[in-house]
Amino acid sequence: MDAPFPSPPTHYSFYRPLQRLQVPPIPISQRSRISSLDHCGTASMASFKSSISMNNSCDLHGRTSGEVHVIVGPMFAGKTTALLRRIKSKGSTGSNIAIIKSSKDTRYAIDSVVTHDGMKFPCLALPDLLSFRQKFGDDAYEKLDVIGIDEAQFFEDLYDFCCKAADHDGKTVIVAGLDGDYLRRSFGSVLDIIPLADSVTKLTARCEICGKRAFFTLRKTKETQTELIGGADVYMPVCRQHYANGQVVMEAARNVLESYKVKSDSFIEATSVVQ
Repeated sequence: MDAPFPSPPTHYSFYRPLQRLQVPPIPISQRSRISSLDHCGTASMASFKSSISMNNSCDLHGRTSGEVHVIVGPMFAGKTTALLRRIKSKGSTGSNIAIIKSSKDTRYAIDSVVTHDGMKFPCLALPDLLSFRQKFGDDAYEKLDVIGIDEAQFFEDLYDFCCKAADHDGKTVIVAGLDGDYLRRSFGSVLDIIPLADSVTKLTARCEICGKRAFFTLRKTKETQTELIGGADVYMPVCRQHYANGQVVMEAARNVLESYKVKSDSFIEATSVVQ
């Protein structure tokens, strides 16, 4: 037989047997005070639970909470198509819907959101979002369930509008816009609403040069301002490799054009002197 397990050494404190603590009795003079404190604590907890119940009741019988969904990607990635698909899906289930776009976007139509392949949907074109309720009408706004926002990068008040519409007014807001400009820098306030979003969808296009997945937008013209409205005549979707190569090519082209301009100006000045 195996040897019996040795007894633990007595100097280890965790081997010592537990000792019952002797708690002195509470004096009679203090018992009423403790009872009073316990009653106050119970009353406070009951009041707290009552307030929670009241808040839950307001959520159940009052306005429902809203949502924010964000669709981003480069140009020609199908952002507007995805927005319209979701909006129409909500409308088919009985939701009251409306779409807003920036009044800066006049490429296809003023009063419609139009995809690059011709799909369109009526909208309200506005310079800012916070004026939407006034333009749309208070009664009509109250009945709205879903609000779509196209070309969201052009709205400076995008964050404030999404907070108010979703958090306070109970609306579902579906936002579509560019996450970056042609320099791959944050464009407008689209990235600012990511922390507010219930979901974020990043779409890709096809590189116009090689056909691979395109994450970036390359500007084909020499203009350098951030906001330049245009379509395929101004922009094209490209992969990482051809974005980097394209920037080099575009910079070289700009330098060549600039040199031609300098030479042309010099020739005109020389001709003027001769005459």
